[in-house]
Amino acid sequence: MTDTQIVERTITFVKETLKGAEGGHDWFHIERVFKNTLLIAQEEKVDILVVSLGALLHDIADAKFNNGDETVGPKLARRFLSEMEVNKNTISHVIHIIENISFKNSLEENKGNRFSSLELEVVQDADRLDALGAIGIARTFNYGGFKNRELYNPNIAPNLKMSKEEYKKTKAPTLNHFYEKLLLLKDKMNTDTGKKLALGRHEYMVDFLKQFYKEWDPLVSNTGFTVQSP
Repeated sequence: MTDTQIVERTITFVKETLKGAEGGHDWFHIERVFKNTLLIAQEEKVDILVVSLGALLHDIADAKFNNGDETVGPKLARRFLSEMEVNKNTISHVIHIIENISFKNSLEENKGNRFSSLELEVVQDADRLDALGAIGIARTFNYGGFKNRELYNPNIAPNLKMSKEEYKKTKAPTLNHFYEKLLLLKDKMNTDTGKKLALGRHEYMVDFLKQFYKEWDPLVSNTGFTVQSP
């Protein structure tokens, strides 16, 4: 089976598996990450099959939709790739990407010991780009609605020092997520291309927040707005 055939079969598998998924983590999210991955990969010397499969399978069974079980996705991806008789080294690399791509893993105390690869960094940047800008805003509020969270509560401050477990269990208002993750991503990008693409999306979110607070309480001055605290 050629690399192109492997990718095409993977696309079909992912589309079928994610039918009915939450709107921020559905096939269209995967497709955007896949395209961002190929865009970034143009400037990096990476294994195109590995980054393609990593992008397509990175959210095949997101832990937050599987009772927090982080092993479901890697197991499903490994079984699928093994059935296609994909090279074992390629499978191992793709599984490594799936297991380490998440933002929440950067909150672990031992994150400095986590092995990386350029392929992981490319797919991770592509995934983070989809959490930024207009798409990132839409996905954030879509998921907040899915979880029936408040849009914003001035009495609940963002927690900027969350552990991985706290992050996984948070039920904070949706707007807090901007401070607890989205606004931090610009400085966590790995590749030069990812950093450049993230900058404009970051500024778009800052402008959105300024407008949000202005509309939330038009009687209060927002001249002191910063991205550090609402």
